[in-house]
Amino acid sequence: MNPEQLLQHFDRISEAPDAIPRLRRFILDLAVRGKLVEQDPNDEPVVCLLAINDRERQDKSKLDHRADLEQQELLAEEHRWAVPSSWAWRGLADIVLFIDYRGKTPTKTAAGVRLITAKNVKQGYINLSPDEFLAEPDYQKWMTRGVPKIGDVLFTTEAPMGNAAVVRLSDKFALAQRVICFHPYTQLNSDFLVLQLLAQPFQFILDKTATGLTAKGIKAAKLKRLPIAIPPLAEQNRIVAKVDELMALCDQLQAAQTEREQSRDRLVAASLQSLNPPADDEAANAPETQREQARFLFNHLPRLTTRPAHIKQLRQTILNLAVRGKLVAQDPNDEPVSITLEKSRAQNFKRWNEDLLNRGIDGSKKCPSRYKELTEPNTKVLFALPMLWNWVCWESILAFGEGTFKRGPFGSALTKSIFVSSGYKVYEQYCPINDDCSFARYYITPEKFKELEGFAVKAGDFLISCSGVTLGRITQVPNDYEEGVINQALLRVRTDKTLVDDAFFKMLFRSPYFQTQIFSNSMGMAIPNVKGVAELKAIPLPLPPLAEQHRIVAKVDELMALCDQLETQLADTANDSRRLLEAVLHDALLPADVAA
Repeated sequence: MNPEQLLQHFDRISEAPDAIPRLRRFILDLAVRGKLVEQDPNDEPVVCLLAINDRERQDKSKLDHRADLEQQELLAEEHRWAVPSSWAWRGLADIVLFIDYRGKTPTKTAAGVRLITAKNVKQGYINLSPDEFLAEPDYQKWMTRGVPKIGDVLFTTEAPMGNAAVVRLSDKFALAQRVICFHPYTQLNSDFLVLQLLAQPFQFILDKTATGLTAKGIKAAKLKRLPIAIPPLAEQNRIVAKVDELMALCDQLQAAQTEREQSRDRLVAASLQSLNPPADDEAANAPETQREQARFLFNHLPRLTTRPAHIKQLRQTILNLAVRGKLVAQDPNDEPVSITLEKSRAQNFKRWNEDLLNRGIDGSKKCPSRYKELTEPNTKVLFALPMLWNWVCWESILAFGEGTFKRGPFGSALTKSIFVSSGYKVYEQYCPINDDCSFARYYITPEKFKELEGFAVKAGDFLISCSGVTLGRITQVPNDYEEGVINQALLRVRTDKTLVDDAFFKMLFRSPYFQTQIFSNSMGMAIPNVKGVAELKAIPLPLPPLAEQHRIVAKVDELMALCDQLETQLADTANDSRRLLEAVLHDALLPADVAA
Protein backbone atom coordinates (compact mmCIF):
# COMPACT_ATOMS: atom_id res chain seq x y z
CA MET A 1 0.00 0.00 0.00
CA ASN A 2 1.48 3.31 -1.09
CA PRO A 3 -0.63 6.41 -0.27
CA GLU A 4 1.91 8.61 -2.07
CA GLN A 5 0.79 7.04 -5.34
CA LEU A 6 -2.71 8.30 -4.73
CA LEU A 7 -1.42 11.82 -4.14
CA GLN A 8 0.71 11.60 -7.25
CA HIS A 9 -2.23 10.61 -9.47
CA PHE A 10 -5.01 12.49 -7.73
CA ASP A 11 -4.91 15.55 -10.00
CA ARG A 12 -5.52 13.25 -12.95
CA ILE A 13 -8.38 11.30 -11.42
CA SER A 14 -10.12 13.98 -9.37
CA GLU A 15 -12.18 15.15 -12.37
CA ALA A 16 -14.03 11.84 -12.29
CA PRO A 17 -17.57 12.19 -10.90
CA ASP A 18 -17.60 11.44 -7.16
CA ALA A 19 -13.88 10.62 -7.19
CA ILE A 20 -13.44 10.74 -3.41
CA PRO A 21 -16.61 8.77 -2.51
CA ARG A 22 -15.64 6.13 -5.07
CA LEU A 23 -12.16 5.99 -3.62
CA ARG A 24 -13.61 5.41 -0.16
CA ARG A 25 -15.84 2.62 -1.47
CA PHE A 26 -12.89 1.02 -3.24
CA ILE A 27 -10.85 1.01 -0.03
CA LEU A 28 -13.67 -0.77 1.82
CA ASP A 29 -14.03 -3.23 -1.04
CA LEU A 30 -10.34 -4.18 -0.86
CA ALA A 31 -10.52 -4.38 2.93
CA VAL A 32 -13.30 -7.00 3.02
CA ARG A 33 -11.69 -9.00 0.19
CA GLY A 34 -8.42 -9.36 2.08
CA LYS A 35 -6.47 -7.25 -0.42
CA LEU A 36 -5.71 -4.23 1.72
CA VAL A 37 -3.01 -5.70 3.97
CA GLU A 38 -0.87 -8.78 3.61
CA GLN A 39 -1.76 -12.00 5.42
CA ASP A 40 0.67 -13.03 8.18
CA PRO A 41 1.17 -16.81 8.64
CA ASN A 42 2.11 -16.12 12.28
CA ASP A 43 -1.38 -14.80 13.08
CA GLU A 44 -3.46 -17.01 15.33
CA PRO A 45 -5.68 -19.01 12.92
CA VAL A 46 -9.24 -17.83 12.56
CA VAL A 47 -10.49 -21.28 13.65
CA CYS A 48 -9.21 -20.51 17.16
CA LEU A 49 -11.20 -17.29 17.23
CA LEU A 50 -14.31 -19.08 15.99
CA ALA A 51 -13.93 -21.84 18.54
CA ILE A 52 -13.95 -19.26 21.33
CA ASN A 53 -16.90 -17.56 19.59
CA ASP A 54 -18.89 -20.81 19.50
CA ARG A 55 -18.28 -21.54 23.19
CA GLU A 56 -19.37 -18.02 24.12
CA ARG A 57 -22.43 -18.41 21.95
CA GLN A 58 -23.38 -21.69 23.55
CA ASP A 59 -22.92 -20.25 27.04
CA LYS A 60 -25.04 -17.27 26.08
CA SER A 61 -27.78 -19.50 24.71
CA LYS A 62 -28.24 -21.12 28.13
CA LEU A 63 -29.02 -17.72 29.63
CA ASP A 64 -30.76 -15.99 26.75
CA HIS A 65 -33.48 -17.66 24.68
CA ARG A 66 -32.81 -15.23 21.83
CA ALA A 67 -29.44 -16.76 20.97
CA ASP A 68 -29.52 -19.21 18.06
CA LEU A 69 -28.45 -22.72 19.06
CA GLU A 70 -27.81 -24.01 15.56
CA GLN A 71 -25.25 -22.58 13.16
CA GLN A 72 -26.91 -20.39 10.54
CA GLU A 73 -27.46 -21.84 7.10
CA LEU A 74 -25.68 -19.40 4.82
CA LEU A 75 -27.14 -18.14 1.58
CA ALA A 76 -26.00 -19.86 -1.60
CA GLU A 77 -22.28 -19.68 -2.28
CA GLU A 78 -22.74 -17.45 -5.33
CA HIS A 79 -23.74 -14.69 -2.92
CA ARG A 80 -20.26 -14.66 -1.40
CA TRP A 81 -17.12 -12.96 -2.63
CA ALA A 82 -13.55 -14.24 -2.92
CA VAL A 83 -11.47 -13.98 0.28
CA PRO A 84 -8.07 -15.40 1.37
CA SER A 85 -7.95 -19.07 2.37
CA SER A 86 -7.04 -18.05 5.91
CA TRP A 87 -10.45 -16.42 6.37
CA ALA A 88 -13.71 -18.19 7.27
CA TRP A 89 -17.38 -17.66 6.43
CA ARG A 90 -20.11 -17.49 9.06
CA GLY A 91 -23.69 -16.31 9.17
CA LEU A 92 -24.19 -12.94 10.85
CA ALA A 93 -26.17 -14.45 13.74
CA ASP A 94 -23.31 -16.94 14.37
CA ILE A 95 -20.97 -14.17 15.50
CA VAL A 96 -23.28 -11.56 17.05
CA LEU A 97 -26.31 -11.57 19.31
CA PHE A 98 -29.28 -9.73 17.77
CA ILE A 99 -30.90 -7.19 20.10
CA ASP A 100 -33.96 -5.77 18.35
CA TYR A 101 -37.29 -4.32 19.43
CA ARG A 102 -40.74 -5.15 18.10
CA GLY A 103 -44.19 -3.88 18.78
CA LYS A 104 -45.50 -0.36 19.18
CA THR A 105 -42.98 2.39 19.86
CA PRO A 106 -43.50 4.13 23.22
CA THR A 107 -44.68 7.73 23.25
CA LYS A 108 -41.82 10.18 22.62
CA THR A 109 -41.17 13.01 25.06
CA ALA A 110 -39.23 16.29 25.06
CA ALA A 111 -36.63 14.93 27.49
CA GLY A 112 -35.60 11.69 29.17
CA VAL A 113 -33.68 8.76 27.71
CA ARG A 114 -32.41 9.35 24.18
CA LEU A 115 -34.06 7.30 21.44
CA ILE A 116 -31.83 6.22 18.55
CA THR A 117 -33.81 5.84 15.30
CA ALA A 118 -32.76 4.79 11.81
CA LYS A 119 -32.28 8.47 10.97
CA ASN A 120 -29.56 8.76 13.64
CA VAL A 121 -27.44 5.87 12.38
CA LYS A 122 -25.19 6.97 9.51
CA GLN A 123 -22.42 5.22 7.59
CA GLY A 124 -19.80 4.72 10.28
CA TYR A 125 -21.10 7.09 12.96
CA ILE A 126 -24.12 7.97 15.08
CA ASN A 127 -25.61 11.42 14.63
CA LEU A 128 -27.59 12.56 17.67
CA SER A 129 -29.69 14.99 15.63
CA PRO A 130 -32.66 15.00 15.46
CA ASP A 131 -33.18 14.61 19.22
CA GLU A 132 -35.90 12.20 20.31
CA PHE A 133 -36.47 10.87 23.84
CA LEU A 134 -38.44 8.35 25.86
CA ALA A 135 -39.71 8.80 29.39
CA GLU A 136 -37.76 6.78 31.99
CA PRO A 137 -40.71 4.45 32.81
CA ASP A 138 -41.18 3.67 29.12
CA TYR A 139 -37.45 3.01 28.78
CA GLN A 140 -37.56 0.42 31.56
CA LYS A 141 -40.43 -1.39 29.82
CA TRP A 142 -38.98 -1.03 26.34
CA MET A 143 -35.45 -2.29 26.97
CA THR A 144 -36.35 -5.73 28.34
CA ARG A 145 -34.71 -7.40 25.32
CA GLY A 146 -31.23 -6.14 26.21
CA VAL A 147 -29.20 -2.98 26.57
CA PRO A 148 -26.67 -1.90 23.89
CA LYS A 149 -23.13 -1.49 25.21
CA ILE A 150 -20.07 0.43 24.08
CA GLY A 151 -18.45 -1.61 21.31
CA ASP A 152 -21.74 -3.03 19.99
CA VAL A 153 -22.80 -2.27 16.42
CA LEU A 154 -26.06 -0.60 15.38
CA PHE A 155 -27.55 -1.55 12.00
CA THR A 156 -30.58 -0.05 10.20
CA THR A 157 -33.02 -2.47 8.59
CA GLU A 158 -35.22 0.11 6.83
CA ALA A 159 -35.63 3.82 6.01
CA PRO A 160 -32.70 3.91 5.31
CA MET A 161 -31.49 0.32 5.13
CA GLY A 162 -27.86 -0.76 5.51
CA ASN A 163 -26.24 1.93 7.65
CA ALA A 164 -23.98 0.74 10.47
CA ALA A 165 -21.94 2.31 13.28
CA VAL A 166 -20.07 1.25 16.43
CA VAL A 167 -21.67 2.33 19.72
CA ARG A 168 -19.42 4.81 21.50
CA LEU A 169 -22.10 6.58 23.57
CA SER A 170 -21.48 6.44 27.31
CA ASP A 171 -25.03 7.54 28.21
CA LYS A 172 -27.84 5.00 28.11
CA PHE A 173 -30.21 5.08 25.16
CA ALA A 174 -33.10 3.16 23.62
CA LEU A 175 -33.49 1.84 20.08
CA ALA A 176 -36.41 2.28 17.70
CA GLN A 177 -37.84 -0.69 15.77
CA ARG A 178 -35.84 -0.26 12.55
CA VAL A 179 -32.48 -0.35 14.34
CA ILE A 180 -30.88 -3.65 15.41
CA CYS A 181 -28.01 -3.92 17.89
CA PHE A 182 -25.31 -6.52 17.13
CA HIS A 183 -23.49 -7.70 20.28
CA PRO A 184 -20.34 -9.72 19.33
CA TYR A 185 -20.02 -13.01 21.17
CA THR A 186 -16.24 -12.80 21.38
CA GLN A 187 -13.29 -10.53 20.57
CA LEU A 188 -14.49 -9.59 17.10
CA ASN A 189 -13.23 -6.14 16.11
CA SER A 190 -16.45 -4.12 15.94
CA ASP A 191 -14.90 -1.56 13.56
CA PHE A 192 -14.02 -4.38 11.17
CA LEU A 193 -17.61 -5.65 11.36
CA VAL A 194 -18.85 -2.18 10.39
CA LEU A 195 -16.45 -2.19 7.41
CA GLN A 196 -17.96 -5.51 6.33
CA LEU A 197 -21.51 -4.22 6.65
CA LEU A 198 -20.85 -0.99 4.73
CA ALA A 199 -18.71 -2.47 1.94
CA GLN A 200 -20.19 -3.01 -1.52
CA PRO A 201 -20.13 -6.85 -1.48
CA PHE A 202 -22.33 -7.05 1.64
CA GLN A 203 -24.53 -4.13 0.52
CA PHE A 204 -25.10 -5.88 -2.81
CA ILE A 205 -26.28 -9.08 -1.09
CA LEU A 206 -28.37 -7.04 1.36
CA ASP A 207 -30.13 -5.25 -1.51
CA LYS A 208 -30.83 -8.54 -3.32
CA THR A 209 -32.25 -10.10 -0.16
CA ALA A 210 -34.37 -7.15 0.95
CA THR A 211 -38.01 -6.64 -0.02
CA GLY A 212 -40.12 -3.59 -0.78
CA LEU A 213 -40.50 -1.19 -3.70
CA THR A 214 -40.48 2.44 -2.50
CA ALA A 215 -38.60 1.72 0.75
CA LYS A 216 -36.64 -1.52 0.92
CA GLY A 217 -36.27 -3.36 4.21
CA ILE A 218 -34.99 -6.67 5.55
CA LYS A 219 -36.39 -8.93 8.22
CA ALA A 220 -34.18 -10.17 11.07
CA ALA A 221 -34.68 -13.79 10.00
CA LYS A 222 -33.10 -13.13 6.60
CA LEU A 223 -30.47 -10.81 8.01
CA LYS A 224 -29.20 -13.57 10.30
CA ARG A 225 -28.32 -15.73 7.28
CA LEU A 226 -26.28 -13.12 5.43
CA PRO A 227 -22.61 -14.14 5.13
CA ILE A 228 -19.71 -12.43 6.90
CA ALA A 229 -16.07 -13.18 6.01
CA ILE A 230 -13.90 -13.34 9.15
CA PRO A 231 -10.09 -13.03 9.10
CA PRO A 232 -7.81 -13.70 12.08
CA LEU A 233 -8.23 -11.11 14.83
CA ALA A 234 -4.75 -9.68 14.32
CA GLU A 235 -5.48 -9.15 10.63
CA GLN A 236 -8.81 -7.49 11.50
CA ASN A 237 -6.88 -4.99 13.61
CA ARG A 238 -4.38 -4.32 10.83
CA ILE A 239 -7.19 -3.83 8.29
CA VAL A 240 -8.98 -1.35 10.55
CA ALA A 241 -5.73 0.59 11.11
CA LYS A 242 -5.02 0.72 7.36
CA VAL A 243 -8.57 1.81 6.54
CA ASP A 244 -8.31 4.59 9.15
CA GLU A 245 -5.03 5.72 7.55
CA LEU A 246 -6.47 5.75 4.05
CA MET A 247 -9.72 7.43 5.08
CA ALA A 248 -7.65 10.18 6.72
CA LEU A 249 -5.83 10.51 3.39
CA CYS A 250 -9.22 10.75 1.63
CA ASP A 251 -10.15 13.54 4.05
CA GLN A 252 -6.99 15.41 3.03
CA LEU A 253 -7.69 14.85 -0.65
CA GLN A 254 -11.29 16.00 -0.17
CA ALA A 255 -10.13 19.17 1.56
CA ALA A 256 -7.59 19.85 -1.20
CA GLN A 257 -10.17 19.23 -3.91
CA THR A 258 -12.71 21.47 -2.17
CA GLU A 259 -10.19 24.28 -1.83
CA ARG A 260 -9.18 23.94 -5.48
CA GLU A 261 -12.80 23.98 -6.65
CA GLN A 262 -13.61 26.95 -4.44
CA SER A 263 -10.59 28.86 -5.79
CA ARG A 264 -11.66 28.06 -9.34
CA ASP A 265 -15.25 29.07 -8.57
CA ARG A 266 -14.02 32.39 -7.20
CA LEU A 267 -11.92 32.97 -10.31
CA VAL A 268 -14.84 32.15 -12.62
CA ALA A 269 -17.18 34.37 -10.60
CA ALA A 270 -14.67 37.25 -10.63
CA SER A 271 -14.07 36.87 -14.37
CA LEU A 272 -17.79 36.86 -15.14
CA GLN A 273 -18.47 39.70 -12.73
CA SER A 274 -15.84 41.84 -14.43
CA LEU A 275 -18.00 41.71 -17.55
CA ASN A 276 -21.00 43.00 -15.60
CA PRO A 277 -19.70 45.89 -13.47
CA PRO A 278 -22.03 48.34 -11.71
CA ALA A 279 -23.49 50.96 -14.03
CA ASP A 280 -21.85 53.82 -12.08
CA ASP A 281 -18.31 52.36 -12.45
CA GLU A 282 -17.15 54.27 -15.52
CA ALA A 283 -13.63 52.81 -15.57
CA ALA A 284 -14.89 49.21 -15.46
CA ASN A 285 -17.49 49.96 -18.15
CA ALA A 286 -14.99 51.54 -20.53
CA PRO A 287 -15.02 49.70 -23.89
CA GLU A 288 -11.30 48.93 -23.82
CA THR A 289 -11.60 47.49 -20.29
CA GLN A 290 -14.56 45.36 -21.27
CA ARG A 291 -12.76 44.06 -24.37
CA GLU A 292 -9.73 43.10 -22.28
CA GLN A 293 -11.89 41.29 -19.71
CA ALA A 294 -13.78 39.45 -22.44
CA ARG A 295 -10.53 38.51 -24.18
CA PHE A 296 -9.16 37.02 -20.94
CA LEU A 297 -12.34 35.04 -20.27
CA PHE A 298 -12.72 33.52 -23.73
CA ASN A 299 -9.00 32.78 -24.08
CA HIS A 300 -9.08 30.75 -20.85
CA LEU A 301 -12.54 29.19 -21.08
CA PRO A 302 -11.37 25.54 -21.18
CA ARG A 303 -9.27 26.04 -18.04
CA LEU A 304 -11.88 28.07 -16.17
CA THR A 305 -15.01 26.11 -16.98
CA THR A 306 -14.35 22.74 -15.39
CA ARG A 307 -17.83 21.95 -14.04
CA PRO A 308 -21.34 22.10 -15.54
CA ALA A 309 -22.19 24.90 -13.10
CA HIS A 310 -19.48 27.05 -14.72
CA ILE A 311 -21.01 26.51 -18.17
CA LYS A 312 -24.42 27.48 -16.84
CA GLN A 313 -22.96 30.69 -15.37
CA LEU A 314 -21.24 31.40 -18.68
CA ARG A 315 -24.49 31.02 -20.62
CA GLN A 316 -26.22 33.44 -18.27
CA THR A 317 -23.35 35.92 -18.62
CA ILE A 318 -23.57 35.75 -22.42
CA LEU A 319 -27.28 36.57 -22.29
CA ASN A 320 -26.64 39.32 -19.78
CA LEU A 321 -24.01 40.94 -22.01
CA ALA A 322 -26.33 40.60 -25.01
CA VAL A 323 -29.23 42.51 -23.47
CA ARG A 324 -26.90 45.24 -22.16
CA GLY A 325 -25.38 45.99 -25.55
CA LYS A 326 -21.93 44.65 -24.67
CA LEU A 327 -21.75 41.63 -26.93
CA VAL A 328 -21.38 43.22 -30.37
CA ALA A 329 -20.23 46.64 -31.55
CA GLN A 330 -22.83 49.30 -32.32
CA ASP A 331 -23.16 50.55 -35.90
CA PRO A 332 -23.87 54.33 -36.15
CA ASN A 333 -25.63 53.66 -39.45
CA ASP A 334 -28.39 51.65 -37.74
CA GLU A 335 -31.74 53.40 -37.37
CA PRO A 336 -32.19 54.53 -33.73
CA VAL A 337 -34.89 52.67 -31.84
CA SER A 338 -36.64 55.95 -30.98
CA ILE A 339 -37.29 56.60 -34.69
CA THR A 340 -38.44 53.03 -35.32
CA LEU A 341 -40.81 53.25 -32.35
CA GLU A 342 -42.31 56.51 -33.60
CA LYS A 343 -42.87 55.03 -37.05
CA SER A 344 -44.54 51.96 -35.55
CA ARG A 345 -46.76 54.08 -33.28
CA ALA A 346 -47.85 56.33 -36.13
CA GLN A 347 -48.54 53.38 -38.44
CA ASN A 348 -50.59 51.55 -35.79
CA PHE A 349 -52.56 54.72 -34.97
CA LYS A 350 -53.39 55.14 -38.66
CA ARG A 351 -54.41 51.46 -39.02
CA TRP A 352 -56.61 51.70 -35.94
CA ASN A 353 -58.55 54.70 -37.24
CA GLU A 354 -58.83 53.30 -40.76
CA ASP A 355 -60.21 50.04 -39.42
CA LEU A 356 -62.90 51.76 -37.35
CA LEU A 357 -63.64 54.31 -40.07
CA ASN A 358 -64.38 51.47 -42.48
CA ARG A 359 -66.96 50.29 -39.97
CA GLY A 360 -68.37 53.78 -39.46
CA ILE A 361 -67.01 54.17 -35.92
CA ASP A 362 -65.08 57.11 -34.46
CA GLY A 363 -62.27 55.31 -32.63
CA SER A 364 -60.09 58.26 -31.62
CA LYS A 365 -61.26 58.15 -28.01
CA LYS A 366 -61.08 54.36 -27.77
CA CYS A 367 -57.63 54.03 -29.30
CA PRO A 368 -55.12 52.26 -26.99
CA SER A 369 -52.67 54.70 -25.41
CA ARG A 370 -49.67 52.90 -26.91
CA TYR A 371 -50.92 53.91 -30.38
CA LYS A 372 -51.34 57.56 -29.34
CA GLU A 373 -48.06 58.25 -27.58
CA LEU A 374 -44.91 56.49 -26.46
CA THR A 375 -44.93 55.49 -22.78
CA GLU A 376 -41.63 55.86 -20.97
CA PRO A 377 -41.04 52.93 -18.58
CA ASN A 378 -39.75 53.37 -15.04
CA THR A 379 -36.02 52.68 -15.34
CA LYS A 380 -34.70 54.36 -12.19
CA VAL A 381 -32.81 51.29 -11.00
CA LEU A 382 -31.87 49.80 -14.37
CA PHE A 383 -28.63 49.87 -16.33
CA ALA A 384 -27.37 52.33 -18.95
CA LEU A 385 -27.94 51.47 -22.61
CA PRO A 386 -25.91 52.19 -25.77
CA MET A 387 -26.65 55.35 -27.72
CA LEU A 388 -29.10 53.91 -30.29
CA TRP A 389 -31.02 51.71 -27.83
CA ASN A 390 -34.17 52.60 -25.89
CA TRP A 391 -36.00 51.43 -22.81
CA VAL A 392 -39.55 50.49 -23.80
CA CYS A 393 -42.52 49.00 -22.00
CA TRP A 394 -43.27 45.40 -22.95
CA GLU A 395 -46.61 46.66 -24.24
CA SER A 396 -44.82 48.89 -26.78
CA ILE A 397 -43.54 45.93 -28.83
CA LEU A 398 -46.85 44.06 -29.06
CA ALA A 399 -48.32 43.44 -32.50
CA PHE A 400 -51.17 45.61 -33.77
CA GLY A 401 -54.67 44.61 -32.71
CA GLU A 402 -56.46 43.26 -29.68
CA GLY A 403 -55.72 39.88 -28.11
CA THR A 404 -51.97 40.10 -28.65
CA PHE A 405 -51.26 39.68 -24.92
CA LYS A 406 -53.64 37.13 -23.46
CA ARG A 407 -53.70 34.88 -20.40
CA GLY A 408 -55.44 31.52 -20.62
CA PRO A 409 -59.14 31.28 -19.71
CA PHE A 410 -59.86 30.96 -16.01
CA GLY A 411 -62.62 29.30 -14.05
CA SER A 412 -64.63 26.57 -15.74
CA ALA A 413 -63.65 27.52 -19.30
CA LEU A 414 -61.17 24.64 -19.57
CA THR A 415 -61.83 21.58 -17.43
CA LYS A 416 -61.29 17.88 -18.07
CA SER A 417 -65.04 17.41 -18.34
CA ILE A 418 -65.11 19.29 -21.67
CA PHE A 419 -62.06 17.58 -23.21
CA VAL A 420 -62.54 15.18 -26.12
CA SER A 421 -60.29 12.67 -27.87
CA SER A 422 -59.78 14.80 -30.99
CA GLY A 423 -60.55 18.26 -32.26
CA TYR A 424 -58.84 21.55 -31.44
CA LYS A 425 -55.69 21.19 -29.35
CA VAL A 426 -55.29 22.55 -25.83
CA TYR A 427 -51.77 23.97 -25.44
CA GLU A 428 -50.42 23.20 -21.96
CA GLN A 429 -47.51 24.31 -19.77
CA TYR A 430 -45.49 21.37 -21.07
CA CYS A 431 -44.92 23.35 -24.29
CA PRO A 432 -42.95 26.33 -22.87
CA ILE A 433 -41.39 24.22 -20.12
CA ASN A 434 -39.79 21.90 -22.69
CA ASP A 435 -39.67 24.38 -25.61
CA ASP A 436 -41.75 21.90 -27.59
CA CYS A 437 -45.23 22.61 -29.02
CA SER A 438 -45.79 19.07 -30.32
CA PHE A 439 -47.09 17.78 -26.98
CA ALA A 440 -50.82 17.04 -27.18
CA ARG A 441 -53.02 15.53 -24.50
CA TYR A 442 -56.35 17.36 -24.46
CA TYR A 443 -58.69 18.57 -27.20
CA ILE A 444 -61.91 20.59 -27.37
CA THR A 445 -64.83 20.54 -29.78
CA PRO A 446 -65.27 23.06 -32.65
CA GLU A 447 -68.13 24.63 -30.69
CA LYS A 448 -65.95 25.20 -27.63
CA PHE A 449 -63.12 26.47 -29.83
CA LYS A 450 -65.41 29.09 -31.36
CA GLU A 451 -66.46 30.14 -27.87
CA LEU A 452 -62.79 30.52 -26.86
CA GLU A 453 -61.54 31.93 -30.16
CA GLY A 454 -59.96 34.89 -28.36
CA PHE A 455 -57.48 32.46 -26.79
CA ALA A 456 -56.58 30.80 -30.10
CA VAL A 457 -52.95 30.05 -30.99
CA LYS A 458 -51.33 31.08 -34.27
CA ALA A 459 -47.96 30.44 -35.89
CA GLY A 460 -45.30 32.74 -34.47
CA ASP A 461 -47.09 33.26 -31.14
CA PHE A 462 -44.98 33.06 -27.99
CA LEU A 463 -46.33 30.84 -25.22
CA ILE A 464 -45.13 31.60 -21.71
CA SER A 465 -45.61 29.66 -18.49
CA CYS A 466 -47.17 32.06 -15.98
CA SER A 467 -47.62 29.80 -12.95
CA GLY A 468 -45.54 27.57 -10.68
CA VAL A 469 -41.80 26.98 -10.43
CA THR A 470 -41.59 27.02 -14.24
CA LEU A 471 -42.85 30.62 -14.38
CA GLY A 472 -41.09 32.44 -17.22
CA ARG A 473 -40.35 29.49 -19.53
CA ILE A 474 -41.02 30.36 -23.18
CA THR A 475 -41.50 28.71 -26.58
CA GLN A 476 -42.63 29.86 -30.02
CA VAL A 477 -45.43 28.21 -32.00
CA PRO A 478 -44.00 26.77 -35.26
CA ASN A 479 -45.49 27.23 -38.71
CA ASP A 480 -46.79 23.64 -38.82
CA TYR A 481 -48.84 24.09 -35.66
CA GLU A 482 -52.15 22.51 -34.69
CA GLU A 483 -55.08 24.86 -34.27
CA GLY A 484 -56.05 25.22 -30.63
CA VAL A 485 -56.25 27.42 -27.53
CA ILE A 486 -54.04 28.12 -24.52
CA ASN A 487 -54.89 26.69 -21.12
CA GLN A 488 -55.15 28.58 -17.81
CA ALA A 489 -51.45 28.51 -16.92
CA LEU A 490 -50.22 30.06 -20.19
CA LEU A 491 -49.67 33.56 -21.49
CA ARG A 492 -49.87 34.17 -25.26
CA VAL A 493 -47.80 37.05 -26.66
CA ARG A 494 -47.67 38.41 -30.23
CA THR A 495 -44.88 40.84 -31.04
CA ASP A 496 -44.40 43.55 -33.64
CA LYS A 497 -41.88 42.09 -36.14
CA THR A 498 -40.87 45.57 -37.29
CA LEU A 499 -39.60 46.31 -33.77
CA VAL A 500 -38.25 43.05 -32.42
CA ASP A 501 -36.70 39.96 -33.96
CA ASP A 502 -38.31 36.69 -32.79
CA ALA A 503 -34.98 35.08 -31.87
CA PHE A 504 -33.87 38.21 -30.02
CA PHE A 505 -37.12 38.38 -28.05
CA LYS A 506 -36.78 34.74 -27.04
CA MET A 507 -33.18 35.33 -25.99
CA LEU A 508 -34.13 38.53 -24.13
CA PHE A 509 -36.89 36.68 -22.31
CA ARG A 510 -34.46 34.01 -21.09
CA SER A 511 -31.86 36.52 -19.91
CA PRO A 512 -31.21 36.96 -16.15
CA TYR A 513 -32.51 40.54 -16.35
CA PHE A 514 -35.90 39.63 -17.80
CA GLN A 515 -36.36 36.53 -15.63
CA THR A 516 -35.79 38.72 -12.57
CA GLN A 517 -38.45 41.11 -13.84
CA ILE A 518 -40.95 38.29 -14.38
CA PHE A 519 -40.49 36.86 -10.88
CA SER A 520 -40.54 40.29 -9.25
CA ASN A 521 -43.96 40.80 -10.85
CA SER A 522 -45.32 37.54 -9.46
CA MET A 523 -47.02 36.66 -6.21
CA GLY A 524 -46.88 33.54 -4.04
CA MET A 525 -43.87 31.82 -2.50
CA ALA A 526 -44.17 28.07 -3.04
CA ILE A 527 -46.19 28.46 -6.26
CA PRO A 528 -45.50 31.87 -7.88
CA ASN A 529 -48.06 33.31 -10.28
CA VAL A 530 -48.02 36.46 -12.38
CA LYS A 531 -49.80 39.34 -10.65
CA GLY A 532 -51.70 40.50 -13.70
CA VAL A 533 -51.51 41.55 -17.33
CA ALA A 534 -51.14 45.27 -16.52
CA GLU A 535 -48.00 44.67 -14.42
CA LEU A 536 -46.46 42.50 -17.11
CA LYS A 537 -47.14 44.99 -19.90
CA ALA A 538 -45.32 47.68 -17.90
CA ILE A 539 -42.07 45.66 -17.59
CA PRO A 540 -39.25 47.73 -19.16
CA LEU A 541 -37.28 46.11 -21.99
CA PRO A 542 -33.87 47.15 -23.36
CA LEU A 543 -34.45 47.38 -27.11
CA PRO A 544 -31.62 47.72 -29.69
CA PRO A 545 -32.04 48.60 -33.37
CA LEU A 546 -33.44 45.73 -35.40
CA ALA A 547 -30.20 45.31 -37.39
CA GLU A 548 -28.20 45.04 -34.14
CA GLN A 549 -30.69 42.50 -32.82
CA HIS A 550 -29.77 40.26 -35.75
CA ARG A 551 -26.04 40.67 -35.03
CA ILE A 552 -26.59 39.93 -31.34
CA VAL A 553 -28.54 36.75 -32.09
CA ALA A 554 -25.79 35.54 -34.44
CA LYS A 555 -23.12 36.16 -31.79
CA VAL A 556 -25.17 34.49 -29.05
CA ASP A 557 -25.71 31.44 -31.27
CA GLU A 558 -21.96 31.28 -31.90
CA LEU A 559 -21.10 31.50 -28.19
CA MET A 560 -23.80 29.03 -27.14
CA ALA A 561 -22.36 26.55 -29.65
CA LEU A 562 -19.02 27.07 -27.90
CA CYS A 563 -20.71 26.31 -24.58
CA ASP A 564 -22.12 23.12 -26.10
CA GLN A 565 -18.60 22.11 -27.12
CA LEU A 566 -17.29 22.81 -23.62
CA GLU A 567 -20.05 20.68 -22.09
CA THR A 568 -19.15 17.83 -24.43
CA GLN A 569 -15.48 18.19 -23.51
CA LEU A 570 -16.37 18.13 -19.81
CA ALA A 571 -18.39 14.94 -20.27
CA ASP A 572 -15.54 13.31 -22.24
CA THR A 573 -13.00 14.38 -19.60
CA ALA A 574 -15.19 12.99 -16.83
CA ASN A 575 -15.48 9.64 -18.63
CA ASP A 576 -11.72 9.49 -19.24
CA SER A 577 -11.07 10.37 -15.60
CA ARG A 578 -13.49 7.68 -14.47
CA ARG A 579 -11.66 5.01 -16.44
CA LEU A 580 -8.29 6.30 -15.27
CA LEU A 581 -9.55 6.30 -11.69
CA GLU A 582 -10.27 2.58 -11.79
CA ALA A 583 -6.85 1.77 -13.22
CA VAL A 584 -4.97 4.05 -10.85
CA LEU A 585 -6.81 2.75 -7.78
CA HIS A 586 -5.90 -0.82 -8.60
CA ASP A 587 -2.24 0.07 -9.16
CA ALA A 588 -2.03 2.29 -6.09
CA LEU A 589 -4.00 0.16 -3.63
CA LEU A 590 -3.14 -3.45 -4.41
CA PRO A 591 -0.50 -4.98 -2.10
CA ALA A 592 2.99 -4.92 -3.54
CA ASP A 593 3.23 -8.69 -4.11
CA VAL A 594 -0.10 -8.81 -5.98
CA ALA A 595 0.77 -5.74 -8.07
CA ALA A 596 4.07 -7.34 -9.03
